[in-house]
Amino acid sequence: MLTNCLRVIRNAWHFYYALRLVFKAVLRCSHLNRAL
Repeated sequence: MLTNCLRVIRNAWHFYYALRLVFKAVLRCSHLNRAL
C-alpha cells in the first residue's frame, strides 16, 4: 500500500516537473517571437 502511494506521488512529481519545463520553454519561445 505504501509503495503504491509513493509511486503515485513520484509520478505526480515527474509530471509536474515536465509541465514546468514545457511551460518555461513556451514562455521563452513566446518572448523570442515577441522580440522578433
